[in-house]
Amino acid sequence: MLKAMTMTLVGGIFLITAVCSLAADKGGPNGKTLFENNCGKCHNLDRATSKKKTKDEWQATVLRMKQKGAAINDDDAKLIADYLSETYKK
Repeated sequence: MLKAMTMTLVGGIFLITAVCSLAADKGGPNGKTLFENNCGKCHNLDRATSKKKTKDEWQATVLRMKQKGAAINDDDAKLIADYLSETYKK
């Protein structure tokens, strides 16, 4: 009985920790993290960060990279383009 209660308590603590961690992460990855983790697989990030583009230009660039095989979904592409257009804008 004590073992079952201990396991339940440990499981509850694990669950609470996981939920708090997700809440602190604000629901998922951000554009900067996605940019660094995905674009950095094929490019030196200085290549992109040395550019200054409009939001439309960044969206076109990210879409082009996605079409060339970047392993990102549409939501990730939007977050990356939004991050780049805010951080590296004309």
